[in-house]
Amino acid sequence: MSDIVHVAVAVIVDQANMVCLSLRHTDAHQGGLWEFPGGKVENNETIVQALQREIKEELDIHIISSRSLITIKHNYQDKSVCLHVYKILSYTGEATSKEGQQVKWVSIEDLPGYDFPKANAAILKSLQLPDKYLITGEFTDTNDFIQKLKRSLDVGITLVQIRLKHDSMEDEANAQSLLGQAAILCESAGARLMLNISASLNASIDFSSFNFDGFHADSQTLSKLSRRPHATLFSASCHNNDELLKAVELGADFVVLSPVQQTVSHPGMRGMGWVRFSNMIEGLTIPVYALGGVSEDDMETAWANGAQGVSAISAFWGK
Repeated sequence: MSDIVHVAVAVIVDQANMVCLSLRHTDAHQGGLWEFPGGKVENNETIVQALQREIKEELDIHIISSRSLITIKHNYQDKSVCLHVYKILSYTGEATSKEGQQVKWVSIEDLPGYDFPKANAAILKSLQLPDKYLITGEFTDTNDFIQKLKRSLDVGITLVQIRLKHDSMEDEANAQSLLGQAAILCESAGARLMLNISASLNASIDFSSFNFDGFHADSQTLSKLSRRPHATLFSASCHNNDELLKAVELGADFVVLSPVQQTVSHPGMRGMGWVRFSNMIEGLTIPVYALGGVSEDDMETAWANGAQGVSAISAFWGK
């Protein structure tokens, strides 16, 4: 196997939420497939410099600002690549084919209908996820829960994990009603709904009576799973490398890694810090949210360390 080829990749999204794609030449590696534009990083060239050069050469677009989106390592049969994927925040010019390749703007929702190289799978997942992932917290009763959820959705939360454990809701009938009402709220707000429900409640809930998008497994549940749950989305809570690998093996769409920093709720648990967080997720093939002592104020730090964004309870719940 040859040395790893480092590639700078640009995700260019316009104001209409359309993404710029280009079609690889048939005689190129992975030819005939669609890709996010970019190219090989040359010697003595930074990722950003390579990104600016490649996009200017390919599309005649001048990149003004960008941020890291995800870094992906992938082994093809004949080549190993490391994709340094950046989301383009601002640019000048109009995308024009400068190297004879077909160029097309596609909505994010339609991306799954296109054929990409396998290494691009994580990019598609990342683009379809928001920066913030809410985990529901404490509540006094169903009405209090619904009011807090509504406030969170009203300020733009679009990915929600409802966490119902034995210590938060013992009445099974109330759990069914709460989930039904929450599902309607999330659907109306255009938010995706993940369920993290204790086994004691799981058996009594009629999941067919309301709409939701997927299941979230806590670390204990993750350790017991032998296959991915049947759902559109599957996410998991991880605290170490073994759990991250297990989530990837099961086909998780994204994970939450914690604790990044010490939290009030777990004063005795030491945070891993951003350096360790970054090292643990380097090259991981799925998006990762940072959790534990973080808030929206930490978003740029999270991005700089390879995270999809931040996940939180107290920073997002009912605000």
